[in-house]
Amino acid sequence: MVRVGLTPERLTRAGAELADEVGFDQVTVSALARRFDVKVASLYSHVKNSQDLKTRIALFALEELADRVASALAGRAGRDALAASADAYRDYAREHPGRYAAARLRLDPETAAASAGPRHAQMTRAILRGYDLTEPDQTHAVRMLGSVFHGYVSLEMAGGFDHTAVDPKESWDWMVDSLDALLRNWTTS
Repeated sequence: MVRVGLTPERLTRAGAELADEVGFDQVTVSALARRFDVKVASLYSHVKNSQDLKTRIALFALEELADRVASALAGRAGRDALAASADAYRDYAREHPGRYAAARLRLDPETAAASAGPRHAQMTRAILRGYDLTEPDQTHAVRMLGSVFHGYVSLEMAGGFDHTAVDPKESWDWMVDSLDALLRNWTTS
C-alpha cells in the first residue's frame, strides 16, 4: 500500500533537499525511501527509478533557478541586469549545492527542450540585447557567460579560493565588471 501523501512532486522536492544535504550523486530511490521511512517499492508508483528521480530534480532545479534569475532581472538593464543575473546564479549554487549540481544533469533533447533551460538562454539573450550584439556573437556571449559563471562557482564551491586574502565576492564583482566592459566594447572580427 502506498503511503498517503507521497506524490511525484513531494518526492522531487524531498530529493532536491536530500541532494543539498548529501550531494546530488548520492540521491537514489533507496535513500529517498529511507527519508520517508517507507519501502523502496512504495516509491515506484511515483518515480520509475533513480534516473527518473534525478531528472525530476534537475527539472525542478532549472525551474527554481530560472524563477530566481527572472525575479532578480525585473526592471534591470545593462550592467545591473548582468550583475543581478550573475549574483542570483552564484547565490543559488551556494545555497543549494545539490540542486545546482542537478541543474547540470545532461538531459535528452526532448526533455531539455521542455525544461527551463531555454528560458535561461532567453534571459541571458535579453541581458545581451542591452549590449547590442548580433549573431553569432550573441550566441558566443551566452556560452561565455554561462561558462564563466559556472567555472567560478564550481571553483569557489570546491574551495579553490579558500587560501587567499582577497574575498571571493570581491573577485566575483571584478569579474562581472570585466565582463560588462568586454560586452560594452565588443567588436566583431
